Amino acid sequence: MDVVYCLAIESSCDETSMSIIKNGSVEIETVVFTQIDIHKRFGGVVPEIASRSHIECITIVLDELLTKANMKIDDIDIIGVTYGPGLIGSLLIGVQAAKTIALITKKPLIPVHHIAGHIYANNLESRLEFPLIALVVSGGHTSLVYMDSDYSFEEIGSTLDDAVGEAYDKVAKILGLDYPGGPLIDKLSYEGEDSYDLPYPMDDDSYNFSFSGLKSAVVNLVHNEKQRGNEIRVNDVCASFQNRVVSVIVKKTMRALKEYKVRNLVMAGGVAANSGLRKSLEDLCEKEGIRFLVPRMRYCTDNAAMIGAAAYYAYKKGIKADLELNALAVDSLFKYKS
Repeated sequence: MDVVYCLAIESSCDETSMSIIKNGSVEIETVVFTQIDIHKRFGGVVPEIASRSHIECITIVLDELLTKANMKIDDIDIIGVTYGPGLIGSLLIGVQAAKTIALITKKPLIPVHHIAGHIYANNLESRLEFPLIALVVSGGHTSLVYMDSDYSFEEIGSTLDDAVGEAYDKVAKILGLDYPGGPLIDKLSYEGEDSYDLPYPMDDDSYNFSFSGLKSAVVNLVHNEKQRGNEIRVNDVCASFQNRVVSVIVKKTMRALKEYKVRNLVMAGGVAANSGLRKSLEDLCEKEGIRFLVPRMRYCTDNAAMIGAAAYYAYKKGIKADLELNALAVDSLFKYKS
C-alpha cells in the first residue's frame, strides 16, 4: 500500500499517549495525558499509581485522538505499540489496548522498542540518512548507537550504571529541587558558575558512560558543605555538574563520529531536551560539517508520535507480533540488526 496510517500507543512510564502517523514521517494528530502533577508530590514516578492512571484514561485518549484527527478506527492500517522497556504495569495497559484494537480491526500489530521510538522521533523532523550515530540520552539509557540502515541498531557504548537522566534527577533531589529535576538543573546551570571541583565521569578512551561517581561526588559535596556550615550555591553546583556531564558526552560522541567515519548524528531521548547538550553538539557539528538532527521539545519526552514513526519502518522490515505479545520491563534494542 502506498499510504500507511499507524495508530501508535505509548505507555511505558507516566505518559498515556496515542498518535496517528502517516508513512512514518507525517504526524496527523497526537494526544498525550501526562501524570507529572500526580507524581510530583512523591518526588518521582510511583509505578502502581502510574498504571492505574493509564487504565483510567486510555480509552479517553483514544476517543480524543480519533475526534481530533477526524478519522475512524477503520482508517488505520497498522497498530504500533511500545512493548518495552519500561514500567511493566504501565506497559501492560498499552499492550493490552493495542492487542484489543488489533483483534477487533484485524490490522497488523507492530511491537516497538521504546528507544527505537526515541531515535525515530528525528524522522518526524527530517528523513534519517545513513549511516548515522544515534546518541540516546534518557532517564534509563545513555548509549551510542550505530545504524547503517533503517531499523538496524548496533550498540557501540552504553552506561555502566546510572543513566544520565537518572543522575540529573538524583542530583536535583539532593539539591532540594522539585521533580522532574533535569529541566531545573539545566535552567539553573545558566545562572551559576562552574566553581565546584567535581570529577569528569569516566573520561576515558571507551564509548561507555558512568555517572554514579559524579552523583556521589555531589552527595559528598553537599554533605561536607552542610557539616561546615557553608551555604550550598545551588546554581553553581548545577553549572559544575552539567558542564561535566555535557563535556564527557560530547567528547565521546564526536570521537565516535570520527572513528566510524559518519557524517550524520541524531540525538534521542528525554535528555535531548537539555539545552546545554543540544547547543554544544549543534556548535561542534556545524564546525565539523556533521548533519545534526534533534527532535523538537515535544518529541523528546515520551510520546506516541515517535512510536508511530518507528512502527512504520519496523512494519516495512517485516517485524510483526501476534496476540501473544507481552510487555517486557527489560529488552534489548540490539536484536534488530541488518
